[in-house]
Amino acid sequence: MMFAYSRVPKLDLHGEYAVTAYTTVHNFLQDQIKLKQPYVILIHGKGTGKLKEEVHKILSKEPNVLEYYLDSKNLGQTIIHLKVEK
Repeated sequence: MMFAYSRVPKLDLHGEYAVTAYTTVHNFLQDQIKLKQPYVILIHGKGTGKLKEEVHKILSKEPNVLEYYLDSKNLGQTIIHLKVEK
């Protein structure tokens, strides 16, 4: 999917603990769904991979997430496609 990265809402999770990421990610996704944003980006960094794993676990359980995948241009962020009403 091609889109302008500069126009996609982003949440930077650098410095966030994996155990507290759920609330931050969940609230961000809910806000973006209300704003009818079909795509968002979560920036988790590369690091040890623990935060990325936790983010992907959260996304796999979110009912309004249609798909998510690592950005091939930046493996430190995940692109999420959300189910939004038109």
